[in-house]
Amino acid sequence: MKHFTRCSKENLIYIGLWIILFLTPVVSLYFRTATDSHLQFQWSEVFHVWLVFAVYLLIFLIHNIILAPILIYKHNTLMYIATTLCLLGVFVTFECMNRPDRARRPRQEMVSPPVRPQGADGSRTMGPAFGPNGRRQGSPQHPDDRMHQPPMFLGMIDFVGALILVGLLGLNLGVKLYFKNEKDYDDLQKLEKQSLQQQLEYLKYQINPHFFMNTLNNIHALVDIDSEKAKASIVELSKMMRYVLYEGDKSMIPLQKEVAFLHNYIRLMQLRYSNRVQVTLDIPDNLPDGQVPPLLLITFVENAFKHGVSYQKDSFIDIVMDMDNGNLFFHCLNSKQPIDVSTPGTEPQEHGVGLKNVRQRLDLIYGDTYRLDIQDHEESYDVQLYLPFVKQDAPNNKR
Repeated sequence: MKHFTRCSKENLIYIGLWIILFLTPVVSLYFRTATDSHLQFQWSEVFHVWLVFAVYLLIFLIHNIILAPILIYKHNTLMYIATTLCLLGVFVTFECMNRPDRARRPRQEMVSPPVRPQGADGSRTMGPAFGPNGRRQGSPQHPDDRMHQPPMFLGMIDFVGALILVGLLGLNLGVKLYFKNEKDYDDLQKLEKQSLQQQLEYLKYQINPHFFMNTLNNIHALVDIDSEKAKASIVELSKMMRYVLYEGDKSMIPLQKEVAFLHNYIRLMQLRYSNRVQVTLDIPDNLPDGQVPPLLLITFVENAFKHGVSYQKDSFIDIVMDMDNGNLFFHCLNSKQPIDVSTPGTEPQEHGVGLKNVRQRLDLIYGDTYRLDIQDHEESYDVQLYLPFVKQDAPNNKR
């Protein structure tokens, strides 16, 4: 559709240009006859000019349809130059062969019959005959006379006509290059958008297996401890799977759905841990309608349970979400447990796959309009995230 619109705009420019050119002689002759009462409006003069313009139009169409694409789309400069020069040569030859007769007049018209001076008695003398200009009749023409005659092949009118044609062809190239650059820019934007979408899809595909692996490990631990809790965990997991399947492939989702997903995940995790883990969730019920990327905030909560909870000592996780100066504020503070680096698969919290993934997604979606502050203290881990608040009816992506 965009390509059709672009071609239509280009063709409209050409049509408007030639309409103006063909109307020029009509308007010019009209004003001349209006200001000079001795002149009459004659369509024959207009048709004569239109005939000349028709030749320009024909060459313009050949250049626009055949020659210009050779240079702009096929990038064959030598072929374009050669064919354009041949076209100009044909045009100049045609003009010279069909121009008004400006050649020198025949000698019999230029040399009048010799007029001899009369004698005293009225008789003709035998002396040399002189013309009205005092020059001897029948003598070779003076070199100054030949200097004022037009050249035999290329005249000034032909040269000016060639310059006009070159200007029209240059205008044709300029318009085509403009729309070509516009098309290239649109294609580049489309490729960047596709690349962005592919990166986001790749990052989301990394999230889902990572999330389900941790969740299934939690349920597996509950099977041996409390089968009833394991059954309840499966119910909560089914709710979360429904969310991931139906909402996870979208670029933005309603904030309320992301909050509900956090609640389900926290309930699932609390089934596994004892009362020594204090989880505080402070999320107002009257949050405005907005949109956030799916499965974004869950990464911080998941890391808090994974790295900040211990069975042997008291642990805490504090989660706060609210509006702050037009931004969505998310705060996750959790206790920090010593990491046994000798255990295979154990890695520091900051350098986990999930957080790297989150940073990349935030950069792709929000650019430099978000703020993520992570404080890794000795006994606690503090995450503060400020997101530009995207209203419910706003576009899905903001970059």
